[in-house]
Amino acid sequence: MTTSHSSRTALSVNINKVALVRNTRHLGIPSVTRASQLCLEAGAQGITIHPRPDERHIRASDVYELAELMKQWPRAEFNIEGNPTQNLMEFIRQTRPHQATFVPDSEEQFTSDHGWTFPQDAERLKPLIDECRALGVRVSLFMDPVPEQMAAAKAVGADRVELYTEPYAAGWATPDKEQQLLTYAAAAQAALDAGLGINAGHDLNRDNLPEFVARVPGLLEVSIGHALIADALELGYAETVRAYQGCIDAGMAARK
Repeated sequence: MTTSHSSRTALSVNINKVALVRNTRHLGIPSVTRASQLCLEAGAQGITIHPRPDERHIRASDVYELAELMKQWPRAEFNIEGNPTQNLMEFIRQTRPHQATFVPDSEEQFTSDHGWTFPQDAERLKPLIDECRALGVRVSLFMDPVPEQMAAAKAVGADRVELYTEPYAAGWATPDKEQQLLTYAAAAQAALDAGLGINAGHDLNRDNLPEFVARVPGLLEVSIGHALIADALELGYAETVRAYQGCIDAGMAARK
């Protein structure tokens, strides 16, 4: 599988934080399905959710309601992420999303903070990846930007990798930014060379997104939640989605 550097990067909106606010009361607002619909109407190419076992944000009922909603948007992608050794696989079996993103977080972990490592994780991942692919579900593995790990991700059966971008985001306004961009570009190129598609996510925002899109080759999709939902509190869902699409367009225009 060869990915063109010129393919437009898609925006998938992670709506976990909408569910987090909703769960502080028993009124059912804000609605995660309404939030998803508004983002899709504004031009988002996908919706991402990360249902954790404790249901501290996305609940099991949300997964099934969103799966139904996404049937009304045949050109948009439904991405369910999580640890496949916890509660993820049953959701995948029941809803068959377009993409399953495997993330190696623990049940009590506040947020994802590292990727899979090989060969350590290969044996437990391979049968789960094989099952997803048999169900017609694309598999993306959440990975640190380590070029040497990309061929191993492909060898275990992954279709894509999602590059964990918190180190880039943390270094963006510092002298470390250029080195971070070089690191991610090298990891992306190694993934392309291995025949993998490339996604990215974690702490991307309107400030750091354009340069990341411009410099990282083959970037098919970015999954953005916290910053996008925070912006939506001020701007509204539609204007925020359009702003992030503008960031992607700016990055695409700056590609060489």
